[in-house]
Amino acid sequence: MEDDLKNNAVSISEEIKVEDGFYILKFQNDTNSTKLMSRDIDNSFIQFHFSVKGNSKFLFNNGSYELPLSEENSLLLYNPQRDLPLNVSLEADTWLISLVISIKKFHALFSQEADYITFLSEENRDKKYYKDSPVSPSMAIVLNQLMNFSLTPSIKNLYFRAKAYELLSLHFNKAENPDLEQCPFLSDEENIKKIRKAKDIVIARMAEPPSLQELADEIGLSLKKLKEGFKQIYGDSVYSFLFDYKMEYARKLLETGEYNVNEVGLKVGYSTASHFIAGFKKKFGTTPKKYTLSVN
Repeated sequence: MEDDLKNNAVSISEEIKVEDGFYILKFQNDTNSTKLMSRDIDNSFIQFHFSVKGNSKFLFNNGSYELPLSEENSLLLYNPQRDLPLNVSLEADTWLISLVISIKKFHALFSQEADYITFLSEENRDKKYYKDSPVSPSMAIVLNQLMNFSLTPSIKNLYFRAKAYELLSLHFNKAENPDLEQCPFLSDEENIKKIRKAKDIVIARMAEPPSLQELADEIGLSLKKLKEGFKQIYGDSVYSFLFDYKMEYARKLLETGEYNVNEVGLKVGYSTASHFIAGFKKKFGTTPKKYTLSVN
C-alpha cells in the first residue's frame, strides 16, 4: 500500500495514518466541477467509504464498472481475490471520508465476534464483499467532526484515532438492527422517499418543527409508518435525530465566532438560553461558552 496519496486536483485531500495498517482518507471537493482521485490499495485491506455530503462514483476495471455512493450513505468494499485500487469520481460540492484497514488488524478487532460480522464468517472469509448502508445521525456527527476539527497538532493523531474507532463501532452497531431488506414497509421506494422528505422538513424547520402527526400528514404516511420508517432508515426517532442535528449545527455556528450563545440557541429553536445550554451540555459534555473558548 503506497504512502503517497495521488491527488488529481481535488480541492482538499488528506491522509492520516491512525496506526500501522489503518488509515483515514479525507476528500473535499468544494469546486464547481467533478474531480477524480486515486490511491493504490491492495487486497489485504478492507475499505469503508462514507459520503458526508454530495455524490461519488467508485470506478473499477478502467471505468467499465462503477458503484455509486450517494449522500448520507456508506460503502464497504472487500475482495481478498484481487487488489481494489481506489479510483473515485467526486461531484461538485462533495465530501468523502474513507477508512482503510488491513484485514489482519480488522480480524483482531472482532476476533471474539467474527460470526457476528457477516463477511468475516467462515463461509464468506474468502469471498468479495460489497455492501452499502445508510449513515446514521450518530455516524454523521463523527464524520463532521473529522471534517471540521479544530485541534492543536500535538493531539490531532490521538483525536483521529479515537474518531476512527468510534466510526467503526457505530457502523457495526447498526448491523444489530434489521436490514432494510427485511422490512416490508421499506421495500416500497415511494415510502422511503416520503421518510427522506420528512427528514428534510424537520431540518428545514428545526427552529419550529411540526408535530409528528403534522409531519405524517404532510408526507402522506400514517403516524406509525413514519415512526417505524424513520427509525429504520436513520437509526433513531424523529426528534432524537433532530436533536443531534440541531446540536451539531449549533456547534458549527459557535465555531464561526459570529454569533453569541443566545443567537445560536434561537437559530436552532430554543427560546431560552438555559434550555439550549442544557441541551448542548447533554450532547457534548460542555457548555456552549466553554466550547467556543476551546475552539477560538
